[in-house]
Amino acid sequence: MHYRALIFDFDGTLADTLEHTRGIYNQLAPGYGLRQVEAHELEALRHLSLSELLKQLNVSKLRVPSLLSRGTAMLRERMAEIPIIPGMAAVIPELRRRSETFGILTSNATQNVNLFLDVHGLRSHFTFVSSTSKLTGKAKHLKAIRKTFSLDSREMLYIGDEIRDVKASQKAGIDVAAVTWGFNSRDSLARSEPTHLLDHPADLCALRRPDQA
Repeated sequence: MHYRALIFDFDGTLADTLEHTRGIYNQLAPGYGLRQVEAHELEALRHLSLSELLKQLNVSKLRVPSLLSRGTAMLRERMAEIPIIPGMAAVIPELRRRSETFGILTSNATQNVNLFLDVHGLRSHFTFVSSTSKLTGKAKHLKAIRKTFSLDSREMLYIGDEIRDVKASQKAGIDVAAVTWGFNSRDSLARSEPTHLLDHPADLCALRRPDQA
């Protein structure tokens, strides 16, 4: 693989949280004067960037921190019910054997992630779990991870399911694998020009750095 460090997003990449997230959002929406999201709307929403999504739902950026904080707290009560992405449990041990640094960077809460990993018997594979309280704060954290583990940017790969994950990686100057089994659609991810575009967890095992392919 030739990547010393593999760093994963959580929601939509490792954990299938989409429907639970929609349910929690719909619980919170009336209190913020927002409309609820119906299941049939999700496919159209998958084509949108974060800013486009907030605009479509009429969510002010000022409300995002509160929604995120309350939503992650409510999600904690459901962690034991959340399934892992099909196929991911099988590839994680193999990917871990190939990398020196193996972590998670998420806008979810670290407590939620650790609960999920414990439920699925995967916590021992990960060297760290890191969280950013901002939906758009991952680039800064990726740079900090590079410094913490004394990595060259070419040796790092971030793996995520959203356009914002691709943009954060590009801003941090590292490679990114965009996975199509999460929130954003394949077409929208492709337009963001990730280093790799993957359709199944098993594809992760075949990755090569572009300069070493």
